[in-house]
Amino acid sequence: MSPSLHYNWFSNVRGDILSGLVVALALIPEAIAFSIIAGVDPKVGLYASFCIAVITAFAGGRPGMISAATGAMALLMVTLVKEHGLQYLLAATLLTGVIQIAAGYLRLGTLMRFVSRSVVTGFVNALAILIFMAQLPELIDVTWHVYAMTAAGLFIIYTFPLLTKKIPSPLVCILVLTAVAMALGLDIRTVGDMGELPDDLPIFLWPEVPLNLETLWIILPYSLPLAVVGLLESLMTATIVDELTDTSSDKNRECKGQGLANIGAGLFGGMAGCAMIGQSVINVKSGGRTRLSTLIAGVVLLILVVFLDEWVSQIPMAALVAVMIMVSIGTFSWESLVNMRKYPMSTNIVMLVTVAVVVATHNLAFGVFAGVLLAALFFANKIGQFLFIGKSDTAENELTYNVVGQVFFSSSDKFIAAFDFKADLDRVVIDLSRAHFWDITAVSALDKVVLKFRREGIDVEVIGMNEASATIVDRFAVHDKPDAIDELMGH
Repeated sequence: MSPSLHYNWFSNVRGDILSGLVVALALIPEAIAFSIIAGVDPKVGLYASFCIAVITAFAGGRPGMISAATGAMALLMVTLVKEHGLQYLLAATLLTGVIQIAAGYLRLGTLMRFVSRSVVTGFVNALAILIFMAQLPELIDVTWHVYAMTAAGLFIIYTFPLLTKKIPSPLVCILVLTAVAMALGLDIRTVGDMGELPDDLPIFLWPEVPLNLETLWIILPYSLPLAVVGLLESLMTATIVDELTDTSSDKNRECKGQGLANIGAGLFGGMAGCAMIGQSVINVKSGGRTRLSTLIAGVVLLILVVFLDEWVSQIPMAALVAVMIMVSIGTFSWESLVNMRKYPMSTNIVMLVTVAVVVATHNLAFGVFAGVLLAALFFANKIGQFLFIGKSDTAENELTYNVVGQVFFSSSDKFIAAFDFKADLDRVVIDLSRAHFWDITAVSALDKVVLKFRREGIDVEVIGMNEASATIVDRFAVHDKPDAIDELMGH
C-alpha cells in the first residue's frame, strides 16, 4: 500500500467509521428538509446526498469534508421545479456539474486567495447563525418533552467526552435519546415525520427532456448560479476544514470533484449539492480525518434509509436538533467578538457585513461577494494613502519631486494634487525611483501632470521609473508621444 493511499484512506480507520455513522444519521433529516424546500420528493435529496458523498470521497480535493444536498442549493431550484418539473432539475444538475468541472480545469479554485480572513470569519459566523435558526421550528410550539430531550442531548454531547473520547458523543446522544423515546413511547416529532424514506436503491436514469437549445436556455439560468454557489460554499468549507485539521487541500481538484459528484447525482435521480460546513464540522469534531469518513457517511446513509428505515424513522428530531446546536456553537468564531476591540474598524465592518448579508438573504454567495468587494475597497483605499511626494530645489529655477508609494486609481487624485503648476520655474524633475504605476488611471495622472507643466512653459523630465512601470507608461502614456498630444489637444 502506497504511503499516500494509507494516509488519505486508512490512517484513522476507527475515528472515520464512527464519525461517518454520526454524519449519516445527521444527513437524513437535512436531506429530507432540503428536498421539501426544493419542492421534490424526499428521495431526491437522499439519493443526491449518497451520490455526492461517495463520489467526492474519491474525487474531491479535501479529505474528511462532507458534501451532500444543501439548503443553499435547494433555494435556487424552487422556481425551476415549480415551472418545469423534476426532469429539468435533473438536467440542470448535470449542467451544473459540467460547469464546475470546467471551473476546475480553468483553475478558478485559486481565486480563494482573494477572500480575506475577515470574510471567512463572517461566512463562518453567518453559517453558525443560520444552522441555529434552522433548528428553531423544531423548538417552537412543542411540548415540554422536546425541550427536555434537547437539553438531555446537549448534556450528553458535552459531558460524555469527560468519560471517554473513543466514541463520538453526538452518536451516543442520538442512540440514547432514540432508545428513551421508544421505551417511554413519547409523542414527539421523529425523522419519519419529515417525509417518507425510500425503500429501493437509486437507479441510473437519463433526464427525460428534449436535447435542444430550448432546454439549454431553460436550465442555464439555474445551472450557472447553482455552480457558483456550490463552488463558493465548497471552497469556503474546504478552507475552514483546512484550518480545523491544520492540513491543506487542492481547491482546483475540489471544483472538479464537486462537478463529477453533481453529474453522478443527476444521473441517479438526485438534486445538485455541495460541501456542508455543518456536517463537515460534525465529522471533524467526531474524529473524521480521511476520505474514508466521507465514504462511510454516504454508504451508511443509503443503508439506513433503504434497509433500516423503520429504525431510522424512530430517531427523535430533538436528538438531531441537539447535535446541530452543538455544531452551531462550535462553528461560531467566538474569538472574533473578542478581537473586534483590537482589530481595525475596516476588518470588523467586512466581517459584520458578510454576516448580515448572508443571514438576511440566506444566500452564501451574496454575503461572500459583498464581503470580498468591501474588503477590496478598504484595501485600495488603505494602499492609496501610502503615497508621499516630497520636493527639493536641485538648481536655480529647477525643482525635483520625489514620489514614494503606489500610484493607481485610488491614489491618482492625490498624485496630481501634490504638484504646484503655477510655480515660477524653468524645469521640473519627477523622480519615480521609489514609486510604482499600476494601471491606466495612474498613467493618465502622469500625463495630466506633465502636460499641465508644459502648458505653463515648464520643461519636465521623468526619471527613475522601474521596468514594470515603464512598460505600462510606454504603452499607454501620451505625454512623450507628439502625435498623441496633438490629437489629444485637437490639433
